[in-house]
Amino acid sequence: MHRVIIPVDFSETSLNAARYTAQMLAGKEDTVAILYHNYESLDDHDTSLNYQESLRQEFLQAGVKSVECEGEMGGDLIDNITRLAHTIRATLIIMGITGKSAIRQVMFGSNTLKLIDKNLYPVMIIPPDAVYKGVNNVAFASDFKNVENTTPSDLICSVLEMFNPKLHIFTVNKDVYISINEEMEKQKQILEKMFSKYNTEFYFLTMNDFYSAVDNFITDYKIDIMVTVPKHQSNSTSLFKTSHTKRLAYHSHIPILAAHE
Repeated sequence: MHRVIIPVDFSETSLNAARYTAQMLAGKEDTVAILYHNYESLDDHDTSLNYQESLRQEFLQAGVKSVECEGEMGGDLIDNITRLAHTIRATLIIMGITGKSAIRQVMFGSNTLKLIDKNLYPVMIIPPDAVYKGVNNVAFASDFKNVENTTPSDLICSVLEMFNPKLHIFTVNKDVYISINEEMEKQKQILEKMFSKYNTEFYFLTMNDFYSAVDNFITDYKIDIMVTVPKHQSNSTSLFKTSHTKRLAYHSHIPILAAHE
């Protein structure tokens, strides 16, 4: 059974992510959607329950088979969600993010990125302008380096199982022109074994600009979800603390799935 946590604060950002998720989970018999709200005081308890129940009904009307509500007063939002994910062995956490220029990103948006930094379970970011069109094509950007130890294939596959999409694995390397070298071929074969359950294709892009390469790739192959792997602090600066990945998070028009190595 897949358990998907959807934290909501009932802002436009979180409701947008929740409603996108409802479409994504509609009709799935083996999935439970868990609406989580962290309220500040006892005075907010009844209001929180009413909002959650209203959203739960929306999920059921959208075709989601099983919807539960979880509420919690006080504490640290990130710690609370992380603890819940561990307790129920969640497959996925889904949160929204506001546009880069919006003031509201300081609250909900920054918490989304903090959750990715701290949480070991996969986190999916839903952009504010994302339009659900199914999950048929998923892209995974890999650097093709030590993939056996740095690719969380079990976590990624646990999410892919929910949708059974075609998987497009690519790297952007300006030094690859005509053919890939022996080491890259070795890494490719390891990745093939990791994701052998899925229809998988590999691409070696030679563009100099990473962002342009990603944008073009998403458009050309009608990508529905982009997978990234944030690095542990011991190995490098966390990808989601760099302008590189923040740009992906804040400017992407499709969901981004982050799964820790």
